[in-house]
Amino acid sequence: MTIPAARDTSEYTNGAAPPPLLLVEGLGHGHLGPVGLTLAQGECLALHGPSGAGKSVLLRAIVDLDPNQGRVSLAGTHRDATPAPEWRRRVAYLPAEAGWWTPLVRDHFTDPAAATPLLDALGLNPDSLAWPVARLSTGERQRLGLARCLLNNPEVLLLDEPTSALDSDNTSRVESLLQDRLVHGIGIILVTHDALQAKRIANRVVELRGGRLVTADPSQP
Repeated sequence: MTIPAARDTSEYTNGAAPPPLLLVEGLGHGHLGPVGLTLAQGECLALHGPSGAGKSVLLRAIVDLDPNQGRVSLAGTHRDATPAPEWRRRVAYLPAEAGWWTPLVRDHFTDPAAATPLLDALGLNPDSLAWPVARLSTGERQRLGLARCLLNNPEVLLLDEPTSALDSDNTSRVESLLQDRLVHGIGIILVTHDALQAKRIANRVVELRGGRLVTADPSQP
């Protein structure tokens, strides 16, 4: 399994603080926002809020899947300076229901052989890559969608209820894999209704209500 190395911060040894891994400023779309937040390297930010509060809309806006206003930067580079396919590789979004556009699972992986260690870590049958998508359970789709994201070695993961259909054992597998990636420097924004899950893996928790953060991000003025 390829794990992205921690970011080189040697250029900041003169005392200048490095930019946050992810910086969101004044982000808005429809009833969302404006929202501002930061995410550090190796940090998991849990996002709570009632249904309809705008959590999924916020993730989609960050990854630029819907029209939006505001600024989003990755390690100091503005989103507008990055081609969209490259941005969505580096800032990977996993919706609550991952998309599947061809009948066979393996056709959704650019390198199916490289997925084997991830499948093992997630408790998935390696043969599942040869299965038709229609055979998959909801939980298998969730875990395969996560594996698909991770194979691109993103720097930030935007996860929308990634364990909502999983039992406790498979939830633990997913959380263990995410914690391992956090150690290696990835940043994660995790939408979850599970307060215990947030306590297990998140460094901070913020709440979104009516499209606005009502539990302030302490890094924002």
